[in-house]
Amino acid sequence: MARDYYEVLGIERGASKDDVKKAFRKLAHKYHPDKGGDEAKFKELNEAYQVLSDDKKRTEYDRYGRVFGDFSARGSSAYGGDFSDFANFSDLDLGSIFEDFFGFQEKGRRVKRGRDISIDAELLFEEAVFGTLRRVLLSKFSSCSRCGGKGAEAGSALKKCSSCGGQGVLREARQSFFGSFASLRECGSCNGRGEIPERPCPECRGSGVSKRSEEIQISVPAGIHDGEMIKLSGRGETAPGGISGDLYVKIHVLAHKILRREGFDLLMDLEIALSEAVLGSERTIESLDGKLKMKIPAGIDSGELLKVRGKGVPLSDSRRGDLIIRVSVKTPKHLSAKARKLIEELKKEGI
Repeated sequence: MARDYYEVLGIERGASKDDVKKAFRKLAHKYHPDKGGDEAKFKELNEAYQVLSDDKKRTEYDRYGRVFGDFSARGSSAYGGDFSDFANFSDLDLGSIFEDFFGFQEKGRRVKRGRDISIDAELLFEEAVFGTLRRVLLSKFSSCSRCGGKGAEAGSALKKCSSCGGQGVLREARQSFFGSFASLRECGSCNGRGEIPERPCPECRGSGVSKRSEEIQISVPAGIHDGEMIKLSGRGETAPGGISGDLYVKIHVLAHKILRREGFDLLMDLEIALSEAVLGSERTIESLDGKLKMKIPAGIDSGELLKVRGKGVPLSDSRRGDLIIRVSVKTPKHLSAKARKLIEELKKEGI
């Protein structure tokens, strides 16, 4: 015995059997040779576990510092050491180890899930602001419309699958360095359902699914952003004997010729004449709510913002953001003689 078995497993001398199992399972994951671990370390762990998980051996070890018996006289593995105790899996919960090493699961039948589908949808700017309904036609595997997904012809019953005995899975014996254990795989005769039709549906040939075109309605919420994704649960493809995947719709919002979005507010630029900036005026502007009349206050500066409340993006059924108008004053590039004379008079007035 090269080292203290308790030290090998990293536990206290008074550790319970459950603590021993947990410590071994954790370290076995780390040092297992099939996963690139240290073969010598794994052998040492196994030896420590055999002793400390057995009441009689542990009592001998705690009392005398050794175990009386010949380890080599019993079964050994290709990695060395005694693995005979692993023949009885009820002694140790190795489920998670088997999952990592072999993909083995015995936690109940896994429900098959159909393939997810991803599509793109292009929206006008106003459709993204106020929301809309879109209908798309998809060709995909769906529940058979003739048999309703049962796979059986009308009037025909379902019977227990003879291949799997109604379990939906088949057990296969597999060998490993731990010994023999059972692995599960889906029954190919019934596609994991455990039942087969007495007379298969001629439309889907008993699978319960068929490829057909289906119109799907997409409800686009108000205020959706460019690049956002809408998820429609269960509207993807349907798996034989299983459930449907999901449909993902990626939104692409087209730019507006005047408006742009900033949060829940809509922004636009408005160019006004110099005279309007000085004297003020009234303007009719185009908005998503139609034509709006607004006053330009006298003495407004270029770059100032005007706000029209409640004409932005909906926050709820009763609340909306605002329409923000950025004013820019247009400076004339060419003046008539009369206009120049008037401007010069204004200049004398300090305007």
